[in-house]
This record gives sequence, structure tokens and C-alpha cells, in this order.
Amino acid sequence: MPKTVICDLFGIEYPIIQGGMAWVSTAPLVAAVSNAGGLGIIGCGGMDPGMLAEQIRETRKLTNKPFGVNLLLTHVQVDELFEVILNDPPAAVTTGAGNPGKYIPLLKSKGIKVMPVIPSVALARRMERAGVDALVAEGTESGGHVGELTTMVLVPQVVDAVKIPVVAAGGIIDARGLVAALALGAQGVQMGTRFLAAVETDIHERIKEVVIGAGDRDTIVTGRSTGHPVRVIKNKLSRELERLDMENKPAELEKLGTGKMRLAMHDGDIEWGSLMCGQGAGIVRAVQPAAEIIRELIAGADEIMAGFGADKDR
Repeated sequence: MPKTVICDLFGIEYPIIQGGMAWVSTAPLVAAVSNAGGLGIIGCGGMDPGMLAEQIRETRKLTNKPFGVNLLLTHVQVDELFEVILNDPPAAVTTGAGNPGKYIPLLKSKGIKVMPVIPSVALARRMERAGVDALVAEGTESGGHVGELTTMVLVPQVVDAVKIPVVAAGGIIDARGLVAALALGAQGVQMGTRFLAAVETDIHERIKEVVIGAGDRDTIVTGRSTGHPVRVIKNKLSRELERLDMENKPAELEKLGTGKMRLAMHDGDIEWGSLMCGQGAGIVRAVQPAAEIIRELIAGADEIMAGFGADKDR
């Protein structure tokens, strides 16, 4: 597979970025992805500043390759987390759930590449004007916080609207998704759900089993009444959250949802924990090392693209 602009921007071998997932993306996974030629991303959504600092240090012990940090802008300690990042700068920062405008100048002054996750053309244009280096256009198929547009619809519109590189995310699991994203004009992909089932992912084994066993209709979006919808795997918690959504009780919903992702990922509660996961889980069929996942993606993409050339010659 030829290198894309994203590879040059981040100094990586392959245009594959691991999504920064709270309680999931810790040093072992991040380093494994970076060592395999992608860009690993620490997910600091469930961390305090001390934990983030430790995770950055641990990741540096495990890899000398570029890696990043995902900064969740709704985090109650976002400013303190930002200071940790400035004190020990990673190669990149991705941001989610808000506008990172006030943080961009200082991040860039430290040589950190800034790449917000965006759900719309309007926000993409605003982020380009703010001076970010690239964008992740994330479709509603993704796990966790979601927008309304699908990846197939969103990515080409964002590509057409901006001049900076665009990475596609949402529902991308295998080589077919990677090739499709490149065909839509993206310069790379961000994947979260596929890496939930990586060997190095430090989450409860029950969660990996649920992801592998999931089918095409086993996720649901909850929390629409709060203004912050989230895609999760269906369980007892999601059904209760769905009921509160229908009754328009956002305060009760927020209260019930607090702490539930840790309950899933750390404690392995598959019924009352929040199993944030994308619609592509139905394609995930095995727990594999991160390096093997990336090798399969690249080899499969090369085979698909070579097949296109063969068809053209007929």
C-alpha cells in the first residue's frame, strides 16, 4: 500500500489510527499499534491527570514510534489533562465532544499535530480555519459518542469541503473498509471497535467475547435526550437508558449512565456496564494481536486494489 499524506504527517508506516477509547486505549495497546506501523492513541476519558502522565510515560517505555492522546473536551479535568500533554508532548492529539479551538495554538507550539474528530461539514470547516492539521470524519456507525451522518455520506462531503487531510472513521473493521475509505477521498482510517478485540487491549475478557459474538443489529444509540448520544451494545443498561430517553428524562439518564463504562471495561459487567462499540462489531470474529490486525488490513487492501487493476486490464 502506498503511503498517504497521513503517514507523512504523523511519521507512521501505514494510514491506520487506533481510536482513543476511554478505559480501553492504554499503553500496551497504544504501543503495540505504533510498533506495528500505525498510530496508537491513549484514551484519557476515564483518567485523571496523574493517570494520563503515567500512561504517556509507560507508552514511551514500550515504543519509540509516534503515538497520540485523545482529549475528551467534556472531561471535568480537561484543562489539567491539557497541561499534562504540554509537559510531555506526544506526536499528536485527537479531540472529541467539542471545539478544541482554545487549545490549538499551544499544542501546535509544542510541535503536536492536532486532529479533531468531527461529525459534520460545518465543524470541519471551522476546525480548518482554526489551524488544525487534519480531521477525523466519524460516521454514526462508530461506537461511543456519535453524530447523525453515516461514514459513506459524511467522508466525501468533508473531503470536498476542506483542503487538509481527512481520516475516515465509523464502521471500518477490515481491508474492505480501508479501501472504501480511500476511495471516498480519505487519507487514512481510524478504528476503535476492531481494536477492542486486540490481545493487548487491557479490558475484561468478557467484553472481548461480547464484541466477537455481536451481530449486525446488536448495537443501539442511547442518550439522545441529553444531547450527547452514545452507541453501545444492547444489554439491560441500554434498555433502561432507552426507556429514560423515550420518557425524556435526561437528568435521570445521565445519573444512571455515570461510571458504567468502567463497570464494563474494567469489571466485566456485560449487563449493567456501558459497552461502547460500533456497528462493525458484527465483522469482528477473533481476538488477535494488534500487529496481526494491521498486517491483515494492509495485505487485504493490497489484494483488493491489485484486483481492481486486474479487472481494468480485461
